[in-house]
Amino acid sequence: MRRSFAIGALLLALPAGGCATSVADLPLIGVPADAPARPKHVGAYPAVHDMPQDRPEAAMDAGERNKVASELIATRDRQAAAAAAATASNPAAK
Repeated sequence: MRRSFAIGALLLALPAGGCATSVADLPLIGVPADAPARPKHVGAYPAVHDMPQDRPEAAMDAGERNKVASELIATRDRQAAAAAAATASNPAAK
């Protein structure tokens, strides 16, 4: 009796534990009424190893990089000075 119960439980549990079976595919559970429709066919995996084409020219030359870097440094220094001035004028902000 116990053996037949164990075998029956195992046979009922196999579809729920299978890798290819979704819980929504089980007959008693199903999908919610407001669930979007499933696609007819599953799409292909994205091409993760495909590399983009090379650009015809470089994104930035050395002069442009130096200009942007100096502008960022100047902006950082201005913001640090403004923050220091605001903290000095309002000691409760610390």
